[in-house]
Amino acid sequence: MDLPPPDPADEFRSWLELPLDVTASILLRLGAIDILKSAQMVCSTWYNLCKDPSMWRAIDMRNSGNNREFRKLRKMCHDAVDRSCGQLFDINVEYFVNDDLLRHIADSSSQLKRLRLVYCYGISAEGLSQAAAKLPLLEELSISNCPSSHEALKAVGRSCPLLKSLKFDRRMVWYDEYAEYEDYADYAFAIAENMSELRHLQPFTNMLTNDTLQAILDGCPHLESLDLRRCSNLTLAGDLGRRCAQQIKHLRLPCASTYYDREFTVWWQEFLRNSDFNLW
Repeated sequence: MDLPPPDPADEFRSWLELPLDVTASILLRLGAIDILKSAQMVCSTWYNLCKDPSMWRAIDMRNSGNNREFRKLRKMCHDAVDRSCGQLFDINVEYFVNDDLLRHIADSSSQLKRLRLVYCYGISAEGLSQAAAKLPLLEELSISNCPSSHEALKAVGRSCPLLKSLKFDRRMVWYDEYAEYEDYADYAFAIAENMSELRHLQPFTNMLTNDTLQAILDGCPHLESLDLRRCSNLTLAGDLGRRCAQQIKHLRLPCASTYYDREFTVWWQEFLRNSDFNLW
């Protein structure tokens, strides 16, 4: 059976004819950077839609880490937070955030529930502590290779009583004023003594020993998920191994692969960027 030829009008149907909720769903898949740099400039309809606070309840600003773009990215992030009009509940930022921008995020986003900070060397431990004090509803926090201290983790635990998930990684902090005199055990005990409601913990460091892991298991009785990859100082044998198997529903052992995790891909790229090795 022969099909009728397509109607030429169907081939050139305008995107502007899409329902606004469908257009918004498409734009949200672009990410904050693409929206602010290009999508909002396509037409007045898209521009007005991109100004709607509901478009900025979640902000994802993952980027390549090009420091020549940091000033622009800070301004874009500042504008995106302002557009949320206090409705922001989830923000994911990499490299460019400093104390001033983190303060603006915290001041403008009392409803924030999820915060992810990756390679943000411009953040200080004091800045993180001050921001946490303004985020009482925070439930998920990811801090990967940002300057910090065990006192900052204590402040997070005390200021964010609803915190359920913590990812904490300091492997690649090239300059950290606290690194010279703080013991990794201090970080583990800060978690154990101040984050009793944790359900998910991903330390991704060698801060855990058998003793500090025991303290975390005692201090975080609701822990369900524990990612111990790269925690090579652990020996999960005997009573400790049995306790982990019994208490933790989702346990990833120190020897488990990290091959497909973006955090570790970024870690390797950052290592090459900061190392003196010439692999070529």
